[in-house]
Amino acid sequence: MKNIIFILIAVGLLVVACSKQEENPFFSEWDTPFGVPPFSEIKEQHYLPAFKEAIKQHQQEIDAIVNNSEAPTFTNTIEALDKSGALLTKVENVFYALNSSNTNSEMQKIAKEVSPLRSKHYDGISMNAKLFERIKAVYNEKNEKGEAYLTLEQTTLLEENYKDFVRSGANLNEEDKGKLKKINEELSALSLKFGENILEENNRFELVIEKKEELAGLPDAVITGAAETAKARGHEGKWAFTLHKPSLIPFLQYSENREYREKMFKGYINRGDHNDSLDTKEILVKMVELRLKKAKLLGYKSHAHFILDRNMAQTPEKVYNLLDKLWEPALKRAKVEVYDMQDMINKEGKKFKLEPWDWWYYAEKVKKVRYDLDEEMLRPYFKLENVREGAFAVANKLWGLTFTELTSIPKYYDEVEVFEVKEADGTHIGILYTDYFPRASKRGGAWMSAFRKQSALDKETAPIIFNVGNLSKPTGDKPALISIDEVTTLFHEFGHGLHGLLSKCKYNRLSGTSVARDFVELPSQIMENWALEPEVLKMYAKHYETGETIPQELIDKIEKAGHFNQGFVTVEYLAASFLDMSWHTITEDKEIDVNKFEKESLDKIGLIPEIVSRYRSTYFRHIFGSPVGYSSGYYSYIWAEVLDADAFQAFKETSLFDKKTATSFRENVLQKGGTEDGMTLYKRFRGAEPDKNALLKKRGLK
Repeated sequence: MKNIIFILIAVGLLVVACSKQEENPFFSEWDTPFGVPPFSEIKEQHYLPAFKEAIKQHQQEIDAIVNNSEAPTFTNTIEALDKSGALLTKVENVFYALNSSNTNSEMQKIAKEVSPLRSKHYDGISMNAKLFERIKAVYNEKNEKGEAYLTLEQTTLLEENYKDFVRSGANLNEEDKGKLKKINEELSALSLKFGENILEENNRFELVIEKKEELAGLPDAVITGAAETAKARGHEGKWAFTLHKPSLIPFLQYSENREYREKMFKGYINRGDHNDSLDTKEILVKMVELRLKKAKLLGYKSHAHFILDRNMAQTPEKVYNLLDKLWEPALKRAKVEVYDMQDMINKEGKKFKLEPWDWWYYAEKVKKVRYDLDEEMLRPYFKLENVREGAFAVANKLWGLTFTELTSIPKYYDEVEVFEVKEADGTHIGILYTDYFPRASKRGGAWMSAFRKQSALDKETAPIIFNVGNLSKPTGDKPALISIDEVTTLFHEFGHGLHGLLSKCKYNRLSGTSVARDFVELPSQIMENWALEPEVLKMYAKHYETGETIPQELIDKIEKAGHFNQGFVTVEYLAASFLDMSWHTITEDKEIDVNKFEKESLDKIGLIPEIVSRYRSTYFRHIFGSPVGYSSGYYSYIWAEVLDADAFQAFKETSLFDKKTATSFRENVLQKGGTEDGMTLYKRFRGAEPDKNALLKKRGLK
């Protein structure tokens, strides 16, 4: 009888286990439209079991490759590796997308638990000696047989995999492999902590104003938004301002209260630097130390040398060469801008010296006097939905793409909107999610990624792409009216989206935005050029109340003011790029005082006191918010801007929507992913390497 009971219990447990596995949405094919994630079915409790099962399955797939009795070939080793880990990728793509854009304490807890599991798993693969032997055998065979052995894309995939394994420690001895695994695990945990601290810092700061007269200078829409924020934060009847850009920037631009401007500005630049539980100084120093140790283990002089070896720049010297070339004219222009603003302060009879928290306010005043233009004159013409339609219209005129909104499709948040992207002939290309407004559960900034990348190894897999931002929200009875900077941000991220959507690669490893860090910004930044072209503005810039097209008078003012404040914009960006390189060109372990190190780095290049680096070290999420991310790569935006400034000239030399030029850009850049070297692709499109002077002219620095 006891045996029967035990059997029944065992069967019952098995049924429960199977039932739980069946209930987990990650363990079945998604029968949603276009195979998008069934967000409403995915709960927090599904992630950890899904990660564990996916890691288990991936390991079994790796073991099958390693234990294959047949001699290593491209198909049974390299292609098999590219196909492996499909379930793990499926889980990761959803989890990390939502942990960035709609997180909570449970998601963050899961991220911490999963981090060492993933680190251990991926290190186990990249340091698997037998697997590397098979990859190396195929690599050597390719070298012996020459170019005819594989297609160009296959050759790239093989070489990238070989480099990946070497750079991940495949050639290290067992002792050093152990050291590297520990470093990777620590870096993963530290980057998560850095990001969590900054998210919490962003959310905890608030400037609450109780007296209406202290709102002097602020536009009505900003005041209405602050009242709504105050109510949501439990300060009904007052006005609250936060560090989210749609709240921060207008406050700095328009508030007449200098004391409050200082408080807001310092709240922003001192994030992570309060010597409390959210302080990030110790975290980032440890990350710098570990990155250097990792680079040395792998035979590199510094972390920057390690990272740049795979970028177009290749060496720190080439990065510094570009930054130095731009720094002198940018700083010269910024000093002129300081003079202009100080002159205005003096003429107002004020007795203070221009400080960083005054810059936005007086820059806006100078622009108003010089060009009769300010942000609030433009916002009514930049209704967010119209701007997005403008970006869609540009893609339509360039490549015939159409965007159809899908209202009955799973979404991860109510404000998210979804579009089907099709060719001119109606052929399905992919799905685009847009998520534009700030919230406490979303990290700052703007980004693009994929719930599913394009590939075509066994079958054609269409991409599912998302754009995320933190743009100005609707306030009161007004729709979302965004700033001119937010307009270019929307076009920028849309450019990344197109890079993912228009990919035509066979292999997942190489598709979409899987390109060198200093090449990936070309498709995004070139799209910014169309945003403010007069012909394009007339397509989408319609007054939100009257429907009136933006008048030519305003377009002329935008054009005339196009180079305004470019000294500041360029200097604050370059300062952050120099700071990134300073942290990552360290070649020896040493005691570091973060604020002292940062000051010495910026003093060395001669940063003027009126400008603060776009990112200070303690909240520089681009370089410390992930194990690698943009570390030693923040320069890539300006590197890619050299490319995009020159590339856009190809359209200006023909016409804004020249079909031949557009087709060439699509075929040679957007479709190619990482299948070839970035400069090779660029030269195939443009016919030559980019002219660096195009960037100086674009920014009005020459």
